[in-house]
Amino acid sequence: MTKAAFQPHRVSVIKPLHDAVIVSDMVFDSRITTSGVIILNDDTKSAGIRPRWCKVYAVGPEQADVKVGEWIMVAHGRWTRGIKIEDDTGPVTIRRVDNKDILLVSDTPRQDETMGDKVY
Repeated sequence: MTKAAFQPHRVSVIKPLHDAVIVSDMVFDSRITTSGVIILNDDTKSAGIRPRWCKVYAVGPEQADVKVGEWIMVAHGRWTRGIKIEDDTGPVTIRRVDNKDILLVSDTPRQDETMGDKVY
């Protein structure tokens, strides 16, 4: 049995500064459209370029556009690399997104409507 080289940081509270938006639940898997076209994952090639939905995990005190718990669509590549943490709900990967590139806001989880229900 191998031991993980890195364990997620255990945190109880995250307080973003200014108008920062921290998100979780961003999916990077390959997808298949309802017509059968495979959209590759984001593997640093142009084939995986598309906006992503994610859940707002935390917001800074000056953020007025989105709230914790909402789902937002972010333009491709306008997020930081993920940081693995562990909170009261378990392990989660969080990222900071660029406020200017938030495209849509929703109260419920959304899927790309051009996508089928198959996720690879």
